[in-house]
Amino acid sequence: MRISTYIFFIFIAVLFTACSSKTVVESDLGISGAPEWVNEGTQYLNSNNGRLFHGVGQAAEMGDASLQLSTADNRARAEVARILTSYLDVINSDYTAASGSGENTHNQQSVSQHIRNLSKVNLTGVKIIGHWKDEKTAIVYAIAELDLDNVKQTAADVDNMNSDLKRYINTHSDNVFDSISKETK
Repeated sequence: MRISTYIFFIFIAVLFTACSSKTVVESDLGISGAPEWVNEGTQYLNSNNGRLFHGVGQAAEMGDASLQLSTADNRARAEVARILTSYLDVINSDYTAASGSGENTHNQQSVSQHIRNLSKVNLTGVKIIGHWKDEKTAIVYAIAELDLDNVKQTAADVDNMNSDLKRYINTHSDNVFDSISKETK
C-alpha cells in the first residue's frame, strides 16, 4: 500500500507539472495612451517595490459610473485571486513533494485546506492602486495589488496552520515566486 501511495503522489506531481506548462502569450494590448499596466495586464511582478501580484480588471460603460468602477475593481481583485491561487497551488505541490515521507508527512487534504484558507485570508490584503478610463471606448480599467510579504505574514499569523507548512512558505515562497515570474515573461 505504501508503494502505491508513493506512485500516486508521483503521478499527481507529474500531472501538476504538465498542467503548469505555460504558452507565452504577448500581453501587450496596444491601447494607445494607456498606462503600461493596462497593456501588460495581470502578472507577477518582481520589482524594486517587492514581489507583487498584479491583477487588471475592466468594465464597459454601464450608465452608472460608480457601478462601472466597482465592477472593474472587483474584476481586478478576481484576477489577483486567480494568480494567487495558482501560486499557492505550486507551493502546495512543492511542499507535498518535499515532505513526502517520515514525520513530516501530512494529510494532503489538510494541507490543501490550509492553502485554500490562506488564499481567502490574503485576498483581504488586496489593494486597488489605480484606475484608467479609455476615452475612446469608455472602458474603465482597475489594477489591484497584493504583496508577497503580505502573503508570508498572513501565513505566519494563522494559528491553526501546520508549523512545517508555515516554515516552508516562509523559506521557499520567494524562490517559487521568482521562478513563476520568470516563466510568465
